[in-house]
Amino acid sequence: MPHDLTPLEDRLGYRFADPHLLVLALTHSSFVNERDNAQESNERLEFLGDAVLELAVSAELYACFAAEREGQLTRLRSRLVKEASLAAMAREIGLSEYIRLGRGEETQGGRERDALLSDAFEAVLGAVFLDGGFGAARDLVTRLFAGHWPQCPSLPKAKDFKTRLQEHTQQTQRQRPIYSQESMDGPDHAKVYEVVVSLPDGCAYRGLGGSKKKAEQEAARQALMAMGLEPATRD
Repeated sequence: MPHDLTPLEDRLGYRFADPHLLVLALTHSSFVNERDNAQESNERLEFLGDAVLELAVSAELYACFAAEREGQLTRLRSRLVKEASLAAMAREIGLSEYIRLGRGEETQGGRERDALLSDAFEAVLGAVFLDGGFGAARDLVTRLFAGHWPQCPSLPKAKDFKTRLQEHTQQTQRQRPIYSQESMDGPDHAKVYEVVVSLPDGCAYRGLGGSKKKAEQEAARQALMAMGLEPATRD
């Protein structure tokens, strides 16, 4: 770890009033465990930084995407603060070269592990919060996340089974699948529809559902499964 942390502060765009906070944020538990003298690792700062990061990102998304509902904002935030995203950001500012690691962790390639890098990133944010307050921490998040904020608040929606099947058959066979209702059984409050989808190549697949639309979707899913375009089970 370089002794001079000024280049890192320059990349962060923040100068610490208490440089020891930055040193602490860069101190991994493996470094502490290999030394006899009692030292603190960055784990507590990571805990604090995680909460600061979530609040800072939430505040920015709330301000930028006023028309979005809670669920959409939550999905956008999850994309931004996931481990892989934070690790990538840590690499962008060269954080790995400044982290204090134990020899064992170093030899095992810990300096490039996503989990370690994302934890250190959060710890640095926690250190900024303690050193300069939430305003400084939020400014740091805004700067470092520049270019990563979503341009469009609406995430692309997954295509349904019928759409995917139609696109596939038109692309490969130049024709659309044909759906036909085979039966409708059960009482009015619990009817079960059976639909068959016929593909241009002559194959046919059946689907059951509580409505004709649901049965069509299930038939399309069965067809996609048979072609290896859809897993047998869905999360």
